[in-house]
Amino acid sequence: MAAPASEDLIVEVKEIFQKYLKEKKHRQTPERLMVLEKVYRADGHFDADEMYFQMNKTGNQVSRATVYNTLDLLLECGLVQKQQFGKNQSKYERAYAYRQHDHIICNECGQVIEFCDPRIQEIKTMLEEIHNLSIEGHSLHFYAKCKDSASCKEKKNSPRV
Repeated sequence: MAAPASEDLIVEVKEIFQKYLKEKKHRQTPERLMVLEKVYRADGHFDADEMYFQMNKTGNQVSRATVYNTLDLLLECGLVQKQQFGKNQSKYERAYAYRQHDHIICNECGQVIEFCDPRIQEIKTMLEEIHNLSIEGHSLHFYAKCKDSASCKEKKNSPRV
């Protein structure tokens, strides 16, 4: 899991988002900036409903529609990535100034493990050279099953918030 972003990075992404909203003629609201800040203070993957409940639980009153719509805007401007972990498991994570990484997902409990392997970058570079193109991003997911079934069942039955 990634550590929350620094204050300097949060200021930087707010400026990028505000510029994007202005260019696309979208309203710049305090709620949208709160969602952005929550994304960059998060330390891993989250889904939109988790974010909505956490924000309202901590006194940041935003509507579910605002969370979903803001995440869509953040996706459009490249500040957030959306990952599909399993059939109905869409998760988001910050994208700006965030190291490239890939994922292993347990099919039983849904645990997501991030990993980074430099060989994947080497493959990317080789593919660019062979096919004369510039790869702009990638997504690599391995689906697995935890070897410790008791621990896996415990994770599966524990509430996620």
